[in-house]
Amino acid sequence: MPRPRAAAGRSVVLARSRGAGTRLLLAETEARQYGGFMATLSIQLPSQPAQTAFNLRRWEELLADPELARIEGRIETDRHGQIIMSPPPAPQHGCFQSEMAYLLRSQMPCGRVLTECPISTADGVRAADVAWASPETMRELGNRACFPRSPELCVEVLSPANTGAEITEKVALYFDAGAREVWLCDPAGRVKFLAGVGEEVAQSALCPTFPRQIELR
Repeated sequence: MPRPRAAAGRSVVLARSRGAGTRLLLAETEARQYGGFMATLSIQLPSQPAQTAFNLRRWEELLADPELARIEGRIETDRHGQIIMSPPPAPQHGCFQSEMAYLLRSQMPCGRVLTECPISTADGVRAADVAWASPETMRELGNRACFPRSPELCVEVLSPANTGAEITEKVALYFDAGAREVWLCDPAGRVKFLAGVGEEVAQSALCPTFPRQIELR
């Protein structure tokens, strides 16, 4: 007989323990409706300095690979250094990405706006669609091939295929890596400002005048 389809809910929590030998704990909880059975998976990760050092070494290896240089699309890694590839985004995605970058550059000229910014996280290297880094951050990290920590602001332009769990996880990774804010732009151009995981605010503290709706010209 067919296996029952799971009615699943998934949550991701990043927690940092204190004291010597600090480690990150990535906890994933997946509830499945199999006669009330609930499965829980906890994965203990290396310390943040160890994971960051590994991510940066692995990223340098990938940048030096001539075969990967010929590939179009986005390349990221997981915490084991395995490659995660994504095809080039749809034109609408690129339009919102470029418009967000333009508005940030216009309204926050004191810093630097970056697109496809590689950032070392607890779960490998992730590329923010758009990021903003202060002059201080650029002086400290601007000459790196991959940021060892997050710049102040990370922006994700969402696609219809993105799941809520996927976005929640990426937001958590950016904040854990040091982001002060994460913004989400949905496929209709609506912008959500987050000051923490699940902490939506009415306006950005970094750029209070940034619009909540992106209009494509």
